[in-house]
Amino acid sequence: PGQTLSPMTKLTRLQQLRAEAARLKPERGHLVADMVAALTFAVVNVPQAMGHALLAMVNPVLGIYTLMVAVPVGALFSSSVFMNVSTTGALSVAAGVVLLEFPAGQRAEALVVLVLLVGMIQLLAGLFRLGFLIRFVSNAVMTGFLNGVAVLIILGQLSDLTGYQSSFSNRVAQALDLLLRIGQINPQITSIGVFTLALIVGLLWLKALQRFAFIIAIAVATVLLVLLTLPALPTAANFAAVPTVGGIAAIPREMPQLALPQLSLVLSLLLPALSVAIIGLVQGAGVSQGTPNPDGRYPDVSRDFLGQGAANMATSLVGGIPAGGSVSGTALLMGAGAKSRWGNIFVGLFVALIVLLAGPLVERVPMPALAALLIVAGFQGLRVEQGVMAWKTGRISRLVMLVTFLATLIIPLQFAVLVGVALSILLNTIRQSNKVVVTQWVLQAQGFPLEQPPPKHLPSHQLTILHVYGSLFFAAAKNMEEMLPTVGDATGTVVAINLRGKSEIGSTFVTVLQHYAQALQARQGKLMLVGVDRLVRDQLAKTGVLKLIGNENVFVATPQIGEALNQAVAAANAWLGQPGPTVQEPRR
Repeated sequence: PGQTLSPMTKLTRLQQLRAEAARLKPERGHLVADMVAALTFAVVNVPQAMGHALLAMVNPVLGIYTLMVAVPVGALFSSSVFMNVSTTGALSVAAGVVLLEFPAGQRAEALVVLVLLVGMIQLLAGLFRLGFLIRFVSNAVMTGFLNGVAVLIILGQLSDLTGYQSSFSNRVAQALDLLLRIGQINPQITSIGVFTLALIVGLLWLKALQRFAFIIAIAVATVLLVLLTLPALPTAANFAAVPTVGGIAAIPREMPQLALPQLSLVLSLLLPALSVAIIGLVQGAGVSQGTPNPDGRYPDVSRDFLGQGAANMATSLVGGIPAGGSVSGTALLMGAGAKSRWGNIFVGLFVALIVLLAGPLVERVPMPALAALLIVAGFQGLRVEQGVMAWKTGRISRLVMLVTFLATLIIPLQFAVLVGVALSILLNTIRQSNKVVVTQWVLQAQGFPLEQPPPKHLPSHQLTILHVYGSLFFAAAKNMEEMLPTVGDATGTVVAINLRGKSEIGSTFVTVLQHYAQALQARQGKLMLVGVDRLVRDQLAKTGVLKLIGNENVFVATPQIGEALNQAVAAANAWLGQPGPTVQEPRR
């Protein structure tokens, strides 16, 4: 309002609005396929979302509310057409670890603030185009973290599967405690859980039923428990103790109510929210960058950040759990025939219908059956191939993956991924700061120079050309000093060091050049620098090393490869008083 726009600006904005409308407008030929895919996803993932809510230590119903809101909102705002933004095991476990620090009566309020902060952080990451930061989270870090989360998911279900409640808080300790007290498990609860587990595994082997394995197994387990608790049967009293979803929380036959954040919890949840947001963004980037859009292009990572942020902010308004890019959800939608982003948008509608029409049935689902479902999901979440690849890649990848995996099992989850990222950056910085190779170039009468290891000692009255690969900072510069041929008793020798491609050098390397030039000059020799960037020349001039070496012995790089080296060779041969070959320049 009140702003005058040029005709060109108006046309550009109109084109942008039309493009956005076309992006969201459903194609008539795709509607049926998208609706079928959405219905399939809703039926399969309602019980899984309830299980994820249990991982987050909150009411199972909140997992359903998350599907209802996060999936369609994420689809509307993301760049990725197919990425499913919904509940995930990693995010749920991370949220559960955070909420475990709060009293049971305050967890719902803390969850609202946590998810809101996660959404705000992700939204800001998208608005500020921070998608490039994903490159700093190595594959080894994410492999170790996701495998650790998968193990935590499996171990975390043992209490619901067996009925034994350990007094330990750490899930590894809980599993060890269960092994020591195996005789205290509840046989009825365990039998329902093991039966469901075996049924899911069996259904997954049948290709025709793989897509519906979870929902069929949950339905069969629910019917079985109902039959076993019939008053006329002798098993009724024993199996009546098997916990169900309805025993934990009733599913309201209405849409979720508006949840407002308690601002006094913001400061205490800010750092945990940052960790959970990073987990979600990294997971989402992995999903979207592995799933191209229908036009063949890969989605914009920053725009997907924004979509996940919007989904979580909307989810916080209904008290839902954190949502992010889901590998299994995306695969299920695409496998069920989704053709556009409307497959995700329709999910919200079908989940709402399930809440309104099938609430009483969901309340009868046995808790050990949900535990069995999550155990299978945990095994499916193991990244075995990626782990083997990271292990074989090298020592640093192996160490980073193992430390991140162990940190995920031992320390609070919101800090585990940060530990892995910090360790990865530290180790790679150390490796790069030490990585340097010095070779000798031997000029040939015809053709390009021959590259070989440098001599240990310099020969007298000869030109020695050295080339440096790698970093010229910190420890690498000192390592290079040890690789340089010693001057020893050599007299009248010339050393030319090729620095082409080095746009900046550190003070340690400047000191190395100073010492080497002084050692050569003390034996009537000289040091030449070849292919020097103008910025590096300025550094040498400011430090006084240029004056020591001599301006005539520093040859600035030119666009033509080999020109500066030929100039240096000619000058060295003239100084030595002997002819010699030059490097062959590439043909134009």
